[in-house]
Amino acid sequence: MDTEEPPVLVLPAAVGRDGIPALCDAVRSALERTGDGARVVVCDTDALGAPDLAQVDLPARLELTARRSGGRIRLRAPAPALRALLAAVGLRFQTEGQPEEGEPARGVEEAVETGDPAR
Repeated sequence: MDTEEPPVLVLPAAVGRDGIPALCDAVRSALERTGDGARVVVCDTDALGAPDLAQVDLPARLELTARRSGGRIRLRAPAPALRALLAAVGLRFQTEGQPEEGEPARGVEEAVETGDPAR
């Protein structure tokens, strides 16, 4: 079965309120071009600077646009500070490039003290 990679939208470093509608249009357009499978647009957050409430507003609006179009967005490797701010305001997003919450990163082993009982 041929799996198609989801489209990627690179978010710019600075987005004012007047730039959000164009990014929402880009999400809507990308979802229209996806197949009937998983309708997801990956939003690359690498260029975003220090998180603030404007950076909370942007993914929230993009997710709302995607849901209205029958899809979702996925954040690509958001900075820990952005993830914390999104969580603080009650917003959860699918992410890629980071371990799931509560899971250690690949290749990281939990330290075991001598004498610890086996689990």
